[in-house]
Amino acid sequence: MTLPALCLIAVPGRRRRTLELAQEVEKRGFAGIFSPSPFGNMSLCEALSWNTETIPFGTAIAPIYQRTVTDFAQSAAVMHEVSGGRFRLGIGVAHGPSHVRMGVTPGKPLGDIRSFVERFRAQEGLGALPPIIIAALRKRMVALAGEIAEGVVFANASLSHMGTSLAALPESKRNDPAFFIGNMIPTCISDDIEAAKAVNRRTLTSYGFLPNYRNYWREAGYEQEMDAIETAIAEGRNADVPSYFSDRWLEDNTLFGPAAKVRDGVAAWKAAGVKDLILVPSSAAGNQLKAIEEVFATFR
Repeated sequence: MTLPALCLIAVPGRRRRTLELAQEVEKRGFAGIFSPSPFGNMSLCEALSWNTETIPFGTAIAPIYQRTVTDFAQSAAVMHEVSGGRFRLGIGVAHGPSHVRMGVTPGKPLGDIRSFVERFRAQEGLGALPPIIIAALRKRMVALAGEIAEGVVFANASLSHMGTSLAALPESKRNDPAFFIGNMIPTCISDDIEAAKAVNRRTLTSYGFLPNYRNYWREAGYEQEMDAIETAIAEGRNADVPSYFSDRWLEDNTLFGPAAKVRDGVAAWKAAGVKDLILVPSSAAGNQLKAIEEVFATFR
């Protein structure tokens, strides 16, 4: 099977090891490397531009408020040139807690993304700029990605709802091999299915506190689960939130279990139109390094 892409995070104290892992990911033929915002994904991608040779890589995602547009463009142009066009700039508006950390007051998400892309592409004298991939959950942002970007990336999306989401893209974009359609999917590979489910519940707990994610999952058919989570939050029972991510929800939004089950899950996502699936590995038996080892063993 065509291998998926992988998520790598440059955790403090393991940054050199992360680059070594990236080189191994490249050698093994995985489709790409994408990094979320914690711990400096733009810096990691710059290192990847020098320390890998063939594999596509990018941010998934860089919040548009964390740098000026000019600074984004300057860094992106360097990575695009040095890597020979392998860098993808994944951008998004991120979430309320991150806005507080960055000390910013965002505007309307659709308007802010459109403005960012226009100003980014208006930069002059920097050389060629990379493709832009827009983070989306709801249909209006998916449609905007189809209008102004070279791709769309979801995170923690529902497989059963993906057809509805992708219907917001023009058919020409859905069928364009060059148009990126990705999803960052929490993945835990283990023969102990209950332990793997527990890991994914912990991984997704923070997202249960975000209204935009609850609204998306409600739209995807998980009204009962979201009602229970909102009641728990309102009553101050935050520790109960992960227990309301039902097994049905986990099956639809994450990958877990033995290697064969995870491989089948990857195939199902690709059949649903997510041709650029990105595994976000966690382990029931260790840290990110152990999780990557388990991915390597699954896709030998």
